[in-house]
Amino acid sequence: MSTSPSPLPLSAVVTRLRAAGCVFAEDEAELILSTAASPADLTAMVERRAAGLPLEHVLGWAEFCGLRIAVDPGVFVPRRRTEFLVQQAAELAGAGSVIVDLCCGSGALGAALAARPEQRAAELYAADIDPVAVRCARRNVAAAGGSVYEGDLYEPLPASLRGRVDVLLANVPYVPTEEIELLPQEARVHEARVALDGGADGLDVLRRVTAEAARWLAPGGHLLFETSERQTARAVATVARDGLKPRVAGCEELFATVVIGTRA
Repeated sequence: MSTSPSPLPLSAVVTRLRAAGCVFAEDEAELILSTAASPADLTAMVERRAAGLPLEHVLGWAEFCGLRIAVDPGVFVPRRRTEFLVQQAAELAGAGSVIVDLCCGSGALGAALAARPEQRAAELYAADIDPVAVRCARRNVAAAGGSVYEGDLYEPLPASLRGRVDVLLANVPYVPTEEIELLPQEARVHEARVALDGGADGLDVLRRVTAEAARWLAPGGHLLFETSERQTARAVATVARDGLKPRVAGCEELFATVVIGTRA
């Protein structure tokens, strides 16, 4: 940060954020102060946060699995609970795994998995239908030597990947359409709807992913996705119907539910 005198001391930033309803005003103020490049930048960042922009969009990054993931305005912000999905994937991935991150958003999941020491030799591919997300993901995935493609689910991926994917991460949207308006303002207003809306029952995109998964997975390969607890039974049935062996992993601390489908 610039050494020029700040027009907003820490106490003033905290007061402004607290007045705007930020629950963790002190922590957020410190992050903004440490990230701002100049006094003018600081003032603008505080005002954007006070106006309701997600903190990660204000900072330009989110912390995820120990990494600083670039997050551009409008891009889905990786949730802390999704770190559990990456942990589950890490237990299944071997050295030199072929990893695909579908509905990748910022590319956080694939980048975090490939960044683990045991996965340095992994092949990483990611795809998203949102061009804004793709531009953002390319910055994050490049550090892992991966490639990001723009298009609908599997459509843009190289055909040579069929039958070779060891770990298929699919952070599909799973909020039912009618429940979008119940989400916090930071999500429903400032994140792309395509990253949130899972259709009438929240499983529309998932069904499209599982329908093709067996064709892309290597023998013994795994599909992993996050879902809500109340959707788990239907999600498991969908995985089984499409020829994968399902199991469920949960983390009470993070309120996370992950379904894993394995190709026999």
